Amino acid sequence: MPHIQAKMPGIFVTIITGLAALFLSEHYGAPAMLFALLLGIAMSFLYSETKCKEGIEFTACHILRIGVALLGLRIAFGDLETLGWETAFLLIAAVASTIIFGIVCARLLGLKQQFGALTGGSVGICGASAAMAISAVLPDSKDKERDTLLTVIGVTSLSTIAMVAYPIVASDLGLSATETSIFLGGTIHDVAQVVGAGYSVSEQTGDLATLTKLVRVSFLMPVVICFLLVLQMRKSRKSDAKAPGLPAFLVAFVVLMILNSIVDMPEVVTTTATEISRFALVIAITAIGMKSNLAQLVTVGMRPILLMVMETLWIALIILGHLVYA
Repeated sequence: MPHIQAKMPGIFVTIITGLAALFLSEHYGAPAMLFALLLGIAMSFLYSETKCKEGIEFTACHILRIGVALLGLRIAFGDLETLGWETAFLLIAAVASTIIFGIVCARLLGLKQQFGALTGGSVGICGASAAMAISAVLPDSKDKERDTLLTVIGVTSLSTIAMVAYPIVASDLGLSATETSIFLGGTIHDVAQVVGAGYSVSEQTGDLATLTKLVRVSFLMPVVICFLLVLQMRKSRKSDAKAPGLPAFLVAFVVLMILNSIVDMPEVVTTTATEISRFALVIAITAIGMKSNLAQLVTVGMRPILLMVMETLWIALIILGHLVYA
């Protein structure tokens, strides 16, 4: 009980700050994740307070994993069949190539491969949610939290720009309703921005774009497992190093996805799980913001931002190239 009580002040402040971020998001139309980050950074002085530190650490780690695990209830294997295998293979190729492109470009820009994998996975899969899930399984380092924070800020900002710009691009290129849906759902980073972009075109486009995006979200689990396998192979070369195991939150993600695929879940269950997942991720990114050192972000320079812009353009060109020239 004393151990739980020690965490409560920090958990409480992240919840209050997360609720403030959701309020601002609903009233001003900007992404909740971005507001959560900014408010968290503004309140980073709380992390130095002994009473709040333990709870903020708990939220940034364990509440984050709960939010990622519940994403499994948003996905079903039937989504792949509905979308069509040709489109599914296109999305697989786009996601995989974006991650590889990120790793290669990170090396060329003098950045760590780990950062390239983090940003590539975030751009390729589902933005801020993917950034936090991938970060959760990457090895600890002194720059890990800074890199995660920077990635979330970058992909959220780029996703917001894409939400406005991509429907215009699709119209100028003369894409059909189906092609526009695949373009929006296959390239925009965050789910919320895909919904905003899709339904700004038409209800049909919004429905198919959201489905396309959820198929991309389903790739989160195999990508994280691949990262874990690579880490295990690297660790196995060092006899004194312990290879990372399969995290419980990832197992829960898979179990919930399978359950949602074989059982017709009531809408109230999936809706409630989605809202809980969203709120858990919002307060987790708030906690990460509170743990951040703003001075470190200022010193990173333009290279990380350039990398995320390049990755964003890469996945857009891959999808557009197929739609226009195939």
